Amino acid sequence: MTAVVSRGSARRYVLDANALIAFFEIRRGAAEKVRHLLGEAARQDSPLLMSAINWGEVFYTEWRYRGEAKARAAEASLLEMPIAVIAVDRERATRAGALKQKHGLGYADAFAAELAIERGAWLVTADPEFQKVGKMLSIYSLPRHEM
Repeated sequence: MTAVVSRGSARRYVLDANALIAFFEIRRGAAEKVRHLLGEAARQDSPLLMSAINWGEVFYTEWRYRGEAKARAAEASLLEMPIAVIAVDRERATRAGALKQKHGLGYADAFAAELAIERGAWLVTADPEFQKVGKMLSIYSLPRHEM
């Protein structure tokens, strides 16, 4: 799937934590798709988006499974990527909380879904749980990684 132009602007994407983890861990299939999206974002000067909550999830996951040095290296890499990490305020947290309650999403997942819905963006994820949200959420599916 490539970025398409509609109404004069590039398609927007929000990264779920598992998308960036797949990229850092070079998971076959998913890493290539994320790399492609990053390349398109750089070429179009239109960064991918990620909630600060989901960035925190990537950071702690990298630290937990690969150690603090790998987590810090991932953070340094993030700063070089065309990814805008979006802060969370009370209003965004309230909307994410409502999504969690209505659709049974995980807490961090609710922030990824909220950001994608609010920005009219495609959510880049391998997590099938987002299907529960229905048609108000557009999903760019990545291959699932089985542990």
